[in-house]
Parts: sequence; structure tokens; C-alpha cells
Amino acid sequence: MSVTAAARASSPESPIILSETIGSIAVLTLNRPAARNSLSEATIAGLHAALDEIRTDSSIRGVVIAANGPAFCAGHDMKELTGHRADGDRGRAYFAKIMNACSAMMQAIVSLPKPTVAAVQGIATAAGCQLVASCDLAVASEAASFATPGVDIGLFCSTPMVALSRNVPRKQAMEMLLTGEPIPAARAREIGLINRVVPAGTERDAAIALAQKVALKSAYTVKLGKEAFYRQAEMSLADAYRYAAEVMTENMMARDAEEGIGAFIEKRQPTWQDK
Repeated sequence: MSVTAAARASSPESPIILSETIGSIAVLTLNRPAARNSLSEATIAGLHAALDEIRTDSSIRGVVIAANGPAFCAGHDMKELTGHRADGDRGRAYFAKIMNACSAMMQAIVSLPKPTVAAVQGIATAAGCQLVASCDLAVASEAASFATPGVDIGLFCSTPMVALSRNVPRKQAMEMLLTGEPIPAARAREIGLINRVVPAGTERDAAIALAQKVALKSAYTVKLGKEAFYRQAEMSLADAYRYAAEVMTENMMARDAEEGIGAFIEKRQPTWQDK
């Protein structure tokens, strides 16, 4: 099991993002526990770079995003942001740069042609909650909690809102956004923010196991299906069905569909070609 640094802090001994490969699963670990894994400029860039590297690596069939320390992610690095209040424009250009960079990184998770699973061991607040919502699947410790508390400090969680409102019903999303109150893992599962709640300390292994389960499927089929899932969700019902029919037709022409259907009929395990 090799561990490499996808991004580093000022000290070469302090990697911001740890990247390790377990079988065909890449595990990306936020590694700023003292800062509650807040999304600094370097953290956002490091995570985005790691995702870009994984995108074209055919040996990787799934991704787990985890974190070290008691907190999963406390959102944006407010000290870093506030440090730019002294800029000539009171920080406007820097704030826009960070928000757009973070939004691009979140979209890179959604557009990644491999399944991503969040492994949440503690609090996931603001952009940290957004990170969980941006992943395809999420496993959380029973000790985890989720919140979009920006309203408490005069900064509405507008970018986290985008991912949150695409995961949970509107009334539940608005309650989280307007009150800022945290919800426990069990409630997060009830409203659809996460998939599974597991005993504390087992969330990382459970997330890896879930990713490995998906990794057994045809990588081509998973890529096609993931892209189609997010695209059709933004369409009208008629357009979604029209588009999905096109995707199904394309999928039926794939070697893996031919093999998978044949294996089903012949009652044997399929051998995927990933095409």
C-alpha cells in the first residue's frame, strides 16, 4: 500500500491530501486535522489535482474521500479568506477565485467517470457538507453530523446549497440552510444526504467496501450510467426519457452489455472488457 502526497503544505512533512491505493480503489484523505480539514486554497487545488490524475487512470475503479482527525471537513478556511480583507478590493477578487475553484472541484467529483464515496467520521459543515453531497455515495459514522451554518455568521451557504438541494427534499434543505442547526447521521440518512450509518471507527472500511462492490461492475457501464444520472436529473420528464433511451441504445451496443446479458442467460459470471 503506497502513500503519496497529492498536495503539500509549507512543510514537506505535512501533506495536505494523502493518496493511497487499495486494490482498485483510490482513497483520498484530507490531512489538515488541526484546521478541522477546512478547504484552504491549497486543499481545494490538491484534491482537484488528485481527481484529475485518477480520471485517466484505468487501474482505479472507484474513489473514497476520507479525512484524518475528529472532523471530516469544517468548510472553507475562514482565516485564510479573512486575511484578504486588507486587499484593495476588500478581498472580492480572492473570494471569487476561491468560490469558483471550490465549485470546479466539486463538479470534478460529479463528472469523474468513476464512483466516489465519502467516508465521514465527524462533522461535515458548510463546504464540508457540500463535499459529502457532491459524492455519489456517502457512508457516515454514527457520531457524524452535518450542517450548513453559514447563516449563523452572516454568510449564507449558497454554494453548499447547490449540492445539498440536489440531494435532499427542498423543505429539509431549507431548514438546514435557514437554521444552521446540525443534524445527526441518522437524520442525514433519513433525508437522503448519506446512504449508510455505521459504528464509529468503521466508516472508512465501510466506504471502501462499498466502492469495491461497485468496482466489480463494468467500468464502461458505470461511467455511462453516472454521467446519464446527473444529466437527466436536470431535464424535463420527456427530455429525460428521450435522452435515457439514447443512452440505453448506446449501452446495448457495448461489448460489456453483450457479455453481461450473455452471462446472465448462460448463468455464469461475466468477464468485463470495460468497453
